[in-house]
Amino acid sequence: MIPWVLLGSAKVPGDDGELRLYQRGSEFSIRIGQYELMNSRVHGSEDALGLLAAQRVRARARVLVGGLGMGFTTAALLKELGPGGEVIVAELVPEVVAWNRGPLGEVAGYPINDTRVQVREGDVAAILRSEINAWDAILLDVDNGPAGMTAKANDWLYTLEGLRASHQALRSGGMLAIWSSGDDASFTKRMKQAGFATEKIPVRGRGAAGGPRYLIWAGTRS
Repeated sequence: MIPWVLLGSAKVPGDDGELRLYQRGSEFSIRIGQYELMNSRVHGSEDALGLLAAQRVRARARVLVGGLGMGFTTAALLKELGPGGEVIVAELVPEVVAWNRGPLGEVAGYPINDTRVQVREGDVAAILRSEINAWDAILLDVDNGPAGMTAKANDWLYTLEGLRASHQALRSGGMLAIWSSGDDASFTKRMKQAGFATEKIPVRGRGAAGGPRYLIWAGTRS
């Protein structure tokens, strides 16, 4: 079997965690500690997150994507978004942006090079706190669920205060969508308390081909 090769590592700002990028043949993996956060062969659920947003917003929508990852969510969003759409990608770890401009970018087709995309290196929470009634959709894929795995500071995003900030940041009818590796009944309750009409959408890691089961929380600001 072809061995994994470490291509790079990066400290997570404000946290003790370290991201590591590996390659094995044409396959890429991003890991933190003993956990694999994402793999380029299993991106059906990330595709579903981007497609879900694109199907529910207007063609000229303004969309905030929290977490660049391997670029699959942004790529899926761009395929359906109109030429007048605008996508802001907030990525906390600068090296992840560099990886997507370098060896990792090809797997998703270099979506951050699209003229509709602007990358902001920083915390997505800072954007949520500062921009009110600004977004048609907010997509969060910064952890493995409603808890800060990548950076403990991300915990705030999933608190009632953080969800209310997302609610205020959305325009009327806007959607908050959050990727998760599993269910959490208490988080569904917080979504509703924050004012969202909430639904849970099951997705698969390999799309129509199956694969691991994941979940997207979709909340609409009515």
